[in-house]
Amino acid sequence: MTVNIGVVMDPIGAINYKKDTTLGLLWAAQDRGWQLWYMEQHDLFIKDGLTWARMRPLEVREDSTDWFTLGDAVERDLAELNAVLMRKDPPFDMEFFYTTHLLENAERRGTVVVNRCASLRDCNEKLFATAFPQCCPQLIVSRDMQKLRSFHQTHGDVVFKPLDGMGGSAIFRVAANDPNLSVILETLTEQGQRTIMGQVYLPAIVDGDKRILMINGEPVPYCLARVPLAGESRGNLAAGGTGRVQALTERDRWIAQQVGPSLRERGLWFVGLDVIGDYLTEINVTSPTCLREIEAAQHLGIAQQLMDCIEQQMHQGNG
Repeated sequence: MTVNIGVVMDPIGAINYKKDTTLGLLWAAQDRGWQLWYMEQHDLFIKDGLTWARMRPLEVREDSTDWFTLGDAVERDLAELNAVLMRKDPPFDMEFFYTTHLLENAERRGTVVVNRCASLRDCNEKLFATAFPQCCPQLIVSRDMQKLRSFHQTHGDVVFKPLDGMGGSAIFRVAANDPNLSVILETLTEQGQRTIMGQVYLPAIVDGDKRILMINGEPVPYCLARVPLAGESRGNLAAGGTGRVQALTERDRWIAQQVGPSLRERGLWFVGLDVIGDYLTEINVTSPTCLREIEAAQHLGIAQQLMDCIEQQMHQGNG
């Protein structure tokens, strides 16, 4: 029986061929003989209470000048697919929210969605980390500027960031006596109308913001340390950081052990933990990246491990 696997993603023609994780996943699925089906968010719709999609058969290649071919579009009940990779990049806006509901309609009827739709909605990438306080640095989540000021006064060197950002955007490091504290808090909270996070600044960022990939609650044994530019406090590759593949430390493995059971329970089969030094700072559940960089250095078969997990979930009826 042919396995049909769909992908909901940003336009495939605009991806970064050299490092796009979704492309790596699609190669792995195609290598198994699975039929790929390509969708963007606008292709999903409800008809007679069921989610359908305008989808196109997809072939992918390891060719930097010609990496995909799309066939003619057809409209199909989404539940005819065995699995769907939800790989739309953040931000997690209302359109992302609606897409999870459309996908969940097929999920209820047996299609495996990676990651599980309810968990995509429930697990904000910054707030979810706070469920594991034993792993996290000192932090605060609030929109009360007085509480945020007090946290800064107590700790002296703090990073403030929005709860829905990605790629290091709108992250501010505020040192002791920084005259810009007020305007930073006013801007991030939109004058007290928007909840943000404050974290104690972690000097270990100079050694990299580590991305640890988790498959079915188990860590890949190597991570990508994203090392910031000189004078920069953000390691994100999108913010100019450089990547260094390295083995997990004992502390990294401990953090993964703390988080892993909850990931499995929630159907979060492919996740990226962000760890600075000894501390968990984020749990990326929407569209984790860095697979290609780690795979290029260590050849671990990470994407195939995820396909094994997806195949297991299909046989188990989506857990």
